[in-house]
Amino acid sequence: MAKTEPNRVRVPVERAIRECRLYVEGKQTPGQANYATALKEIKELAAPSKSNFVLVTLEEPSEEQMLKVAKCYDVDELIVEDAVTAHQRAKLERYENQLFKVVRSVQYAGNKDLIDRRDLIQTGEVQMVISQKFIIVIAHDTDLPDPEVRLHQAPELRSAGPMAIAWAITDYLVDEYTRISEALEDRVDSLEEEVFTLRAETNIENIYTLKREILEMRHAIGPLIPALRALIDNHKDLTTKHVRAFFRDVLDHAMLAKDKIDSFDERLSSLIQASSAIISLRQNQDMRTISSIIGMAAPPTMIAGVYGMNFDNIPELHWEYGYYYCLLLNLAVILLMWWWFKRKNWL
Repeated sequence: MAKTEPNRVRVPVERAIRECRLYVEGKQTPGQANYATALKEIKELAAPSKSNFVLVTLEEPSEEQMLKVAKCYDVDELIVEDAVTAHQRAKLERYENQLFKVVRSVQYAGNKDLIDRRDLIQTGEVQMVISQKFIIVIAHDTDLPDPEVRLHQAPELRSAGPMAIAWAITDYLVDEYTRISEALEDRVDSLEEEVFTLRAETNIENIYTLKREILEMRHAIGPLIPALRALIDNHKDLTTKHVRAFFRDVLDHAMLAKDKIDSFDERLSSLIQASSAIISLRQNQDMRTISSIIGMAAPPTMIAGVYGMNFDNIPELHWEYGYYYCLLLNLAVILLMWWWFKRKNWL
């Protein structure tokens, strides 16, 4: 008898929607809108304008939920497939009049010891479907910033439409790269001081762990730079000169963060080499110390072996003070060898 698959639980799309907002003349209207009727509502509220648009924010939607949203906004099915799949590299793709943009988010858990906390750098993903009438933002394993905070600092961008939201989110995420790179610099400086401090114990595992986490951050930042360049240079029909200027500033910050992270990776590679050399030198010193101790033990063993032989004619065995002579000879040889090894810095 064939097994029947249980009915799959259908989760309403509203469960994945964090917010659905209407923007009229670049300003957010009060209250939440219905994702299915938001485009119709925006047409009824105001005349068609680039600064009138819909913002839909989703958190880790399922394929079924994403398909429902895509149907309402006429999103390309290839975008839907990418939007459901997390762990993508930063990129920018165009589908007719829609842009699909991926930016990796980075969180820094810097107050834990590296040995106890393996996930020093945690990455998430923010995806954006950008059109002239709407922007859909999808978050995977990350918290989304409030774009209103950035737009309040740059009110002249409110007339740019959905691209203003894309800039606000991207600018926040890139600023996080800069902030985290500055925090990581303190860790790298601390490790350098630890490695090159005389007599300090170096835990090379800390360096390997930090290098691995910085490598993950490089994978997050690196692909974003060509994606931002493509947005600025190749899609001028979807962006204004003013918006491109703001994205160019974001690109500069991303490049600065990338340069810092690259320099950290090189410094950590040098620290690994230096730590390995220091560990090797210390092992050699330990071996010399062990060899010196063994060497000092050899002459007394040899002397005791000579006088322990079973020959009948060993004159010293019949001396009145022969025992004390043997002890003094052993002590003299040991002290002489200790002085010699000490002079050669073997002890």
